[in-house]
Amino acid sequence: MLELMDLGFRYPGRDWVFRHTNLTIASGSITSILGPNGKGKTTLLRCIAGLTNPEEGRVIRDPNIGYVPQATTSSFAYSVFDMVLMGRAKKVSTFGTPGKADVAQTRSVLERVGIDHLAASNFTELSGGQRQLVLVARALNTDCTFMILDEPVSALDLRNQAHVLQLLRELAAEGMGILLTTHHPDHALHLGGDAVVMYGPEEIVVGGVESLVTGETLSRLYGIDVATETVLDRGSPRTVVYTRYDNFAVADDDLRLKESSLS
Repeated sequence: MLELMDLGFRYPGRDWVFRHTNLTIASGSITSILGPNGKGKTTLLRCIAGLTNPEEGRVIRDPNIGYVPQATTSSFAYSVFDMVLMGRAKKVSTFGTPGKADVAQTRSVLERVGIDHLAASNFTELSGGQRQLVLVARALNTDCTFMILDEPVSALDLRNQAHVLQLLRELAAEGMGILLTTHHPDHALHLGGDAVVMYGPEEIVVGGVESLVTGETLSRLYGIDVATETVLDRGSPRTVVYTRYDNFAVADDDLRLKESSLS
């Protein structure tokens, strides 16, 4: 279990980024954090992962957490295979080298994430979306029991977005706890589980995705007119989120454009 107890953070001499934050994430669950830019989503993730110390409160965390930042660069021309192999670092002794089992697992992870064809490529020469997939693979290669991801699909095309979202659902079904930030409410609805809505430093609401990710909530959160609608997706109901612009409404998942009169 991953638990936040009255967590708060602020930079020296500045207002609170967030405060009195309480959250419990169980193994096998998915939690999506929603909020506008600058509301502290990344800072919250870093506090949870142990990369930034909170000003108050504490985090009770499983020691084996995989962290996927939103973006990263490398000063060295590591291959994709070596970048993902670094995920095995905690499993290797101080003066040891990765063994055959580590190499075999790295190959398996690359295949599962769908980037085995990039194994020999230079990480620094990849697109932003490809680098993001490498970071997901590296975190997965740590044998983590919880994975924390900051905007994991922000740089991905639609195909790879769908692939990563499906991977996260599979990992949760296998017992891994998943915590992510996203600017796409549709993705939170697709993943299911719980949502954390960051309105302000001391107004952070936690609840089930279906009950919390609504047009009313999103309109208030982003300060624009947002609505939701249930549509049939291959015969099954699915909730989509769209934003009204004058006489048109643009679907949040960028898959369709419809007249607002149909809403």
